[in-house]
Amino acid sequence: MKQVFLLIIFIISTKNGFAQQVVSTSANKNKTPKEIPANKTQQIVVLDGIPDEDAWKDAGMATNFVEFRPRVGRAEDYASRTVTYIMYNEEGIYFGGYCFERCRDSVATELKGRDKTGNTDYVCLILDTYRDNLNGFEYVLTPLNEQIDAKVILVNNTVNEDNSWNAVWQSATNISDKGWSFEMFIPFSATRFSKKNIQDWGLNMLRKRQKKPAQYSWNPINPSLVNNFMTQEGYWMGLKNVSPPLRLQFSPYLSTNLNHYPTNITGTRNYKAQFSGGMDVKYGINSAFTLDATLVPDFGQVQSDNLVLNTTPFEVRNNEYRSFFTEGTELFTKGDFFYSRRIGGFPIKYNEVSGTLSPQEKISENPLESKLLNAIKISGRTNKGLGIGILNAITQTQFATVRDTISGTERKVETDPLTNYSVIVLDKTLKNNSSISLLNTNVLRRAGNYDANVIALLFDLNDHKNIWNFGGKLAMSNLIDHLPDGESKNGYSHLIYLGKIAGRFTYNLSQTLFDKKYTNADLGYFTNNNTLDHKFQFGYKWVEPKHWYNNMALNFTGVYSMLYAPMDKQSQKNQRTDLQLTFDAQTKSFYNLKAIIGFTPARNDFYEPRRIGYYFKRENIFDLNASVTSNQTKKYTFRVGADVKRYQDFDHTEMINLQLKNGYIFNNKFSLAHELYYDTRHNDYGYTTIAANSEIIFAKRDQLTIENILNLKYSFTNMMGITFRARHYMSKITNHQYYSLLTDGCLRVNVFNRDLNRNVNFFNIDMVYTWQFAQGSFINLSWKNSISTLSDLTEDDYFFNFGNTLRSNQNNNISLKVIYFLDYLTFKKAKGK
Repeated sequence: MKQVFLLIIFIISTKNGFAQQVVSTSANKNKTPKEIPANKTQQIVVLDGIPDEDAWKDAGMATNFVEFRPRVGRAEDYASRTVTYIMYNEEGIYFGGYCFERCRDSVATELKGRDKTGNTDYVCLILDTYRDNLNGFEYVLTPLNEQIDAKVILVNNTVNEDNSWNAVWQSATNISDKGWSFEMFIPFSATRFSKKNIQDWGLNMLRKRQKKPAQYSWNPINPSLVNNFMTQEGYWMGLKNVSPPLRLQFSPYLSTNLNHYPTNITGTRNYKAQFSGGMDVKYGINSAFTLDATLVPDFGQVQSDNLVLNTTPFEVRNNEYRSFFTEGTELFTKGDFFYSRRIGGFPIKYNEVSGTLSPQEKISENPLESKLLNAIKISGRTNKGLGIGILNAITQTQFATVRDTISGTERKVETDPLTNYSVIVLDKTLKNNSSISLLNTNVLRRAGNYDANVIALLFDLNDHKNIWNFGGKLAMSNLIDHLPDGESKNGYSHLIYLGKIAGRFTYNLSQTLFDKKYTNADLGYFTNNNTLDHKFQFGYKWVEPKHWYNNMALNFTGVYSMLYAPMDKQSQKNQRTDLQLTFDAQTKSFYNLKAIIGFTPARNDFYEPRRIGYYFKRENIFDLNASVTSNQTKKYTFRVGADVKRYQDFDHTEMINLQLKNGYIFNNKFSLAHELYYDTRHNDYGYTTIAANSEIIFAKRDQLTIENILNLKYSFTNMMGITFRARHYMSKITNHQYYSLLTDGCLRVNVFNRDLNRNVNFFNIDMVYTWQFAQGSFINLSWKNSISTLSDLTEDDYFFNFGNTLRSNQNNNISLKVIYFLDYLTFKKAKGK
């Protein structure tokens, strides 16, 4: 605790030093940010993609765009110039313009679907409504009138764009022999801002010309400067008497699905049909804060997880595809304490069911997920830059079903109690793009089960020139009623970092500590505690095109890791030392090159044994990684990569990973992509099982993993399309020799004779037809197919594995979901007519 108090005192004492002066946000130190007047119009604008109505004469005009990628500061050619207009009325913002080209064929177009850019041109409007250089909104439009929108937030001096955030706004485009033009109308309900009589907003406008390829901005952007575009914006000056509208929107849904799996068990149906309904609600509490709620949600149409054979001691981290937990969650993800897959995830007592069975009982059903009943989140930011986020979700009690094979009776076994999950975040923006945050995650379970609580302080401070950065996070965890005697378990962790973040030469030093009792695994992703890591990073970059490259960077990173305290009776504390040199470059032909050279000296692995007090001695590792990515503006694109690791042990353990990605765009409606991953491990040593005499059994083994992913996309229109994704994953382990792990970290040959080979296959199809039949309203029809096989008979022939998988029992699910968007303002306008 002494460390915590000293750090807090240090932060407070340095706060004024780091945040005493507002930095200029221009792209170049000697240039003043551009300004454009906020003109208000009373005229009617009909969106047809051509901004030629008289109303556009009221707008402020923005021209003289400047290139920022690949060459910084070059003015755009007159023949391909950009002319934009921006104005507002009582209800929202109008943004229109012309993107000139020499001919129609110079316009790159592809229908990719909502929130996906693809191989296409676009224009982008960026609004920093709080003018804090930390939070913004992006509205992107392509020549075929496909919309992309995102929330922008600066985290640890890195811009994060959250494309899962969706707003409802209107647009139209037109392609001609002179290029393409556009008109957009963004209701004030589709953004957030403070309530002031006169406001100045941060503003920038971007254009991408995919065939050149090049990117341009209205206010100059220099990617070599810190914080990228959020601190290099212009200003939209003088919005007057903007009244935030009532934001009240409903998205009720109805869904039905039919599921088939050939259980072939007497008394159990192979078909299951289900009908459900629910609603998403969005309510603007005031001009800055929004409440989002999902009632009886249905996430059955989200993409299937990429299941793998996990031979590591740590949990696989899966991606989040549920829209409620991806949209507008930038506050909750601060510090990486929140892992949303915990909500409605794997039941905490799933593996305990088998221990309750009598000899004649079998498990007939044991769900892998708990049912989410409802969830709400409230988020926003005050006039003075205080961001507040509250998320709460409830999952119902989950049961496994156990069947008596003699009497046929069934009973329920609880695997997950009624649980309440909550996250609370306070995030205060400071001067110089600095911030300080307080975060709390909490898990409350029904009586008889333990609860979990984590509280954390985060800070990120920059000097007045945005050159130096100092920050970190301090956290305390508390498990209540976790120990057998009912006592609590308290833990502590911290991360402290300091570095130079601006200019061509950057560097960073950091320390990460987790004590023996710290954990945030109940609502976060957490692998292991009891560690103390020290890390350094030095980087140098070339951002101006020269010779054969557009840009280039070198980074050298080192990590020294040790145990915070010895485990059990072991005196060893050294874990590992990692050294890595990384080279990145983009060539003049827009190929991206990457190479990594790594070295890890002999180390002690305290986690592979899966038992506290033991460790496994690993030898030196040499690592060489290289990849080439082709020009992404072409119809055919590819990425090829190879990673080779070699151990300096007596068996010369070797790991080779190969990757090949191919994509082809047939036309602006149809595209296809394929990914191949080939991973082989020869003479690899690792944990296998626990013997009857409690010895830890390791094996010398070979492992082969092959993964194929096929993606197809066909768009009928910019409102209707089909996506198809098929994935096959095969992994087989062949054990050659078994060993006992000794207390000194070495291995001794064991005559263990169980067959623990593994042959695993996972196959999935996700096919979705989507039709946006009205603004914010969708009809989705999906088909999901899943197959999994597990055997101890390894098979070398990949195609035999694949064919055998397709011949196995498979689960098929067809679902139809209708979502209808209702906006209070639309009803109000209709009623007024």
